[in-house]
Amino acid sequence: MSAPPAEVVPAVVACVAGAGLASLRWLRVAQREHYLPGACSRFAARWWSVRLGSLVLGVLAVAAGVLAVWWPIAAVLTGGVVAVGPLGLSVRGRTSPLAWTRRLRVLAVVVGGVEVAVLAVGAGMEAVLGTGAALSVAAAVGALGVPLAVDMALAITAPMERRAAQVFVRRAAERLARVDPVVVAVTGSYGKTSTKSAIVHLVATARAVVGSPASYNNRAGLARAVNEHLTEGTEVFVAEMGTYGPGEIAELCRWCPPTISVITAIGPVHLERFGSEDRILQAKSEILDGAETVVLNVDDPRLAALADRLAAEGRVVVRCSTVGASAAGAGPDGATGREARADVVVDGAWSDGGPRVTLRAFGEVVDVAGGLPPGVHPGNLACAVAVAVRLGIPLATLAPAIARLPDVDHRLSTTRSTQGVVILDDTYNSNPAGSRRALAALAALAPPVPSPAGSRGGVTGSPAGVVTRGRRVVVTPGMVELGPVQRAENEAFGAEVARVATDLIVVGRTNRRALLEGAGRGGVATVVVEHREDAVAWVRSHLHEGDAVLYENDLPDHYP
Repeated sequence: MSAPPAEVVPAVVACVAGAGLASLRWLRVAQREHYLPGACSRFAARWWSVRLGSLVLGVLAVAAGVLAVWWPIAAVLTGGVVAVGPLGLSVRGRTSPLAWTRRLRVLAVVVGGVEVAVLAVGAGMEAVLGTGAALSVAAAVGALGVPLAVDMALAITAPMERRAAQVFVRRAAERLARVDPVVVAVTGSYGKTSTKSAIVHLVATARAVVGSPASYNNRAGLARAVNEHLTEGTEVFVAEMGTYGPGEIAELCRWCPPTISVITAIGPVHLERFGSEDRILQAKSEILDGAETVVLNVDDPRLAALADRLAAEGRVVVRCSTVGASAAGAGPDGATGREARADVVVDGAWSDGGPRVTLRAFGEVVDVAGGLPPGVHPGNLACAVAVAVRLGIPLATLAPAIARLPDVDHRLSTTRSTQGVVILDDTYNSNPAGSRRALAALAALAPPVPSPAGSRGGVTGSPAGVVTRGRRVVVTPGMVELGPVQRAENEAFGAEVARVATDLIVVGRTNRRALLEGAGRGGVATVVVEHREDAVAWVRSHLHEGDAVLYENDLPDHYP
């Protein structure tokens, strides 16, 4: 017997309204995740399980959808839950609001089409079965399945978007061919942007150079960088190239072919997408195809092995490395192991006279007055120096430019607040190696103090001349996209924070448990907050002149 409209109509209306609000949430996630199919379903699983309240609501919504088979009005509860949940994922967004671009509008239309198709299936089943419940159940399924619908829409529109972007790619390829600069391509699990910035700074001492801005490192971003920034007379174009999967960098190199290719490091960044670091290496190595010169940071064992293989094939390989003056077992020139075989070495260390940087490049040695800015990693600098030298710029010309290397925004840049608190901003970093380096920078600011509650020890000067006296705070949501090692890496990070800092402020829920378990191995005081704004407020109210805070990584609010 057919269910009365008084039950079916409210159920369908509630589910359609709930699906509409949910679509706004998950379209925002899709946009923030670079329109990658599957991203919304992954984030939905996280959001609905990360809080007990969301988990309970999710179970109720599913149960109500099942109950709608016998009692269609129950689907009203499903629509209501989908409209408000998962808890904490807002429709508008605090840090990353929806931008109604052409692509998003097209995606929204296709998502609507998928939802209508689900309702149409329900209507067809109702016409056949005559129960009245089929339409309510279909509406509930559509509401519950919005993240999946967005992922389906992403897969449907991906070929169309590639064709639409091809116009801009073709224009960029034509501009590159006309201007004909030397293309330097840079990739790596981390250090890409810093290395690109250093290359542009050094090469600008002698050549007209343009670098791709910010992190414009995918197909659309790189094409836009060429079309908007590459001008006549440009001699060198430095292109940062990123990847979320095999084949992406190879496709970039087909229309933006590099003369010099650089790989900075291989690590677990994006491991959840690739599955293994060997696959990451394989994908990053696509940048080497066709390049006349290959620049590799051989401090990374995988890249050291790759350098040996390429050299055996007859490729021109420039090995880059770093070494500290106190390295155990160092030879007469201060080098040991891979450093002794490297073509370019940056030796950054402390001496009694203060900071010292020595460059060794192809047998030539130059000292640089002063230390490196906190955000400049010696390994990245070594790769940048290698590129500049290969472009014919004398090492003696590079030394003064190295002393003036600018900070890279949000990558261990240092400022001081109006209250006198030293601020280390490393919010654009999300990898284990970078986080360890950031903690080392924080540790250099002051010796450990006996009480995490903020006791004040004697004033101590750091090597960088920054004076602190006691409280050292780390604000972090932890590291993401590390796949199966994410929990272990965040636990290890929390344990290292406990060794270095007096206070740990954990932001959000994504890595909360792992960070707190790691921090629990030491005596660090811990504070848990929901949002970064809450952490900033805590810092402003608790820290004073002489204290220091490290903001390590930051996540947009589509992360729980």
